Order: sequence, then structure tokens, then C-alpha cells
Amino acid sequence: MNRTEDKVYVWNLSARIIHWMIALSFTLAFITSFYENLLHDHVALGFIFGIMILYRIIWGFIGPKYAQFRHFMLRPSDFIFYFKEKIQNRWRKIPAGHNPASSWYTIWAMVMGTVIVVSGLLLYGIQEAKGVLSYLNDTHTQYIGVLDTIHQYSAYIFVAWIVIHITGVLIEQFWHKTHMVFAMLTGYKRTEGEDTTVSRPLMFFSFSFIIVGILTYLFITSSNYNFLTLQKYTNVDYEEIYPVYHNECGGALGKCHKSYPPYILPKKSWKKIMTTLDNHRGIKITEANISKSEQQSILKFLLANSAETSKREAAVKMMKSLGKRRPKAITKTPYWRETHKNIPKSIFKTKEVKDKSNCFACHKDFEYGNLDDMNIKRDY
Repeated sequence: MNRTEDKVYVWNLSARIIHWMIALSFTLAFITSFYENLLHDHVALGFIFGIMILYRIIWGFIGPKYAQFRHFMLRPSDFIFYFKEKIQNRWRKIPAGHNPASSWYTIWAMVMGTVIVVSGLLLYGIQEAKGVLSYLNDTHTQYIGVLDTIHQYSAYIFVAWIVIHITGVLIEQFWHKTHMVFAMLTGYKRTEGEDTTVSRPLMFFSFSFIIVGILTYLFITSSNYNFLTLQKYTNVDYEEIYPVYHNECGGALGKCHKSYPPYILPKKSWKKIMTTLDNHRGIKITEANISKSEQQSILKFLLANSAETSKREAAVKMMKSLGKRRPKAITKTPYWRETHKNIPKSIFKTKEVKDKSNCFACHKDFEYGNLDDMNIKRDY
């Protein structure tokens, strides 16, 4: 590496690329987290973020001098002195590697990044019943709330950490005039020290991680279903498994409406519905429409497949939100109201939707029991 006057080559090319991959993947993953139908993209970006975090942790042990954790300035006395000097001496010299503030920032960024990734993978497997950890959905749904809280708040803490980091860089750039903004663009810092050198094996290692991260993202986004995102639950053909329910209550031959997945309501709600058919959605249903034996058979089917019997995300969250309440309509449940609170009321009066109970208008394959986030046709 050719020396440049008053500059030290600190961050090699692969380190700079991975730095920006971490920043970009997290930013986009954070943005997509606010849109349910972009969960697939959120997960793909999360994988890039996770792979890059893993790389940075390993790099902290095997990388060049300035990247290694053992050279970080982590003593409290260094931290205090750094800020005292920062306030008292505008033109103080800066270290070639990490200063005490950036040392602590990097450590905590790795810790919080790991928490975000691990909690995200667990949530994806337990709550969404997807990916390599989908088997945990059978036995660990009671942890969804805790994991969701950890995942969300660790992401918000990471955002706050980024804001602090950017603020520090800007202060260095415009107050201390250290040209810090350009360090992660050019690799050079205006300071004194030895230039970074990276061996070919380490360069190969670094660029292998970059390639793996990009290929993983492309692999996930190129298909809705692969081993990293494969869903435990598949579409249910109610016409095939129970034609009486499908034909009498829903489907093309349905006498009332399309067939709703049984797991969206608890047993007592289905009992209320099936025992008050004389006023079912404003329609009086008699034995002339559906025979008594068929009514009893349908109720038996609904009870056997109600929300209490399912580990699907909607069923689990529905039951948790209800407490002791057992409404007759899904639109009366706290869970439905919470998940639809941002949708303008005018949407439910449009020609395409018509009514709040018309879940089929916005959820592709709803009649097959599929409430996959990526099947949401509209998100608000």
C-alpha cells in the first residue's frame, strides 16, 4: 500500500463493503418491518445483516490490527479521557484504529445485532412457523410475546445507537475537521500509524462472506418457498377434506358465503354462531337450507379445528387477545381490531372489499386457511 501524506490506510476494501452492507441491510430491514406483506423481504435482508454481523465478530479475532477486539480501547479511564480531550482540545490527534467511543459502539452493535438476529430467527420459526426453526412452533408459542418485544426493542436500541454513531462522525467531520466521513469511503484516516495489510487468505475469507450474503438474499427473494423460508402450514382444501362445510357454508356452491378457516375463532364462538342460525348475518337459515344433521356435523368439524387446536399465528394471537370473551364475529375480536387499526374505514366500503368481514378481498388464499403475510394484497 502506497503511503499518503498525513493519512493512514485503516479500513481495507472488504471491511468497508461489509460496513455498508450492515448499515444498508439493517436500514431496509427496519423499514420493511412496518409492512406485513414485506415480511419475505424483511427476512432476506435480515439474513444479510446476520451473516455480516457473524463476519464482523469473527473478524474481530482474526482480522488486521485495527479490526481486532484486543486492540479496542475499552478501559473506563480511556473512555473518560477521550471525552475530556474531545471537549478541551478541538485539534487533538485521533488514533488510527478505534477510539474508546467507537470501540464501545462496535462491541454493543455486535451484541445488539446478535440479539436482533437470534430473536428474529426464533420469531420466524415459532410465530410464523417458517424456516429451519419452524418445528419450534409446536411447543414454544407461549414465548411469542417475549421474543417479539425483544426483537422490536433491540432494533429500536440499534437505531438509537446508529444515530449516536452518525452524530459522533459528523462532529469529528465538521468540528474537529478530521475528515472522518470519508474514512469508510476511502479507507484512509487523517492520523499517524501503520497502514493496514490484509493477507490473501483473509481477503478470500472476507469476500466469501460478502458473496454468501448477496447470494443468500437472492436465493430467498427469488422464490417464496425455499428451505430458509418454507412454511410449516400449507393450503387446506376444505372442499376435499370436508365437502359438507365447504358446499353448505362456502365455496362456489356455498349457500351463504365463502368458507372461513375454522381456526380463526374459538369453540364457544362457533357454538354461538351455529346455535343462532335463525339470524345468521341477517339471514334466517332453517333446516330447509341446511339439515339438522348437517348443522351438527359442521359444528363438530368447526370445534375440532377451532383456534384452541391450532398453533398458527392468527389462532394463537386471537386466543391471547380474547381473554374470556367469545364474540360471534372475527371483526369483533381485539386481535382483528389491532391488526387492522391503520386501515382507513373507507376501504371497507369500496367495491372490492364491501365489508369488514370480507377477509378474502385482501388475503389471497384465505379460503384455504392461508394467512401468510406475503399473501396480503393490500397493506396500510
